Amino acid sequence: MVIAATDIGAAKRARDMAELLDKPIVIIEKSRFGNSGKVEAMNLIGNVEGSSALIVDDEIDTGNSVIAAANVLKQFGAEDIYCTAVHPVFSGDVYETLDNSVIKEIVVTDTLPLNTDRVMSKIKIVSISQMLGEAIHRIHNGLSVGAMFEN
Repeated sequence: MVIAATDIGAAKRARDMAELLDKPIVIIEKSRFGNSGKVEAMNLIGNVEGSSALIVDDEIDTGNSVIAAANVLKQFGAEDIYCTAVHPVFSGDVYETLDNSVIKEIVVTDTLPLNTDRVMSKIKIVSISQMLGEAIHRIHNGLSVGAMFEN
């Protein structure tokens, strides 16, 4: 398994995940053209050949970035490709677009409501409501939020 950053800007987040999981990191070097949201992935820094890959991103909106990243990973020899993002913005035809992509599974949190009437065969939702509730409780009572993540 390798951890993949969708671009240079996402490298820190991916590096943090890679260190947490004790896995190598790869970075996709990409270019975005105009205001259309069209992404053309250009190059891969690192090696994915024969490995599974986990794309780590902060949000998925149109899905263009993670799909372009997944296609590059596949082109460079990745086997199974997974994706995780904190915020599922999910606009337009993203449900169908993700469902038709080479990504095997997409894991998101419930920070935003999802249209569960749409095709979601590859999308898994992890609830973080208890964690957010605990953070609010700690802030309200002057307790450390950082202590929640020490273990």
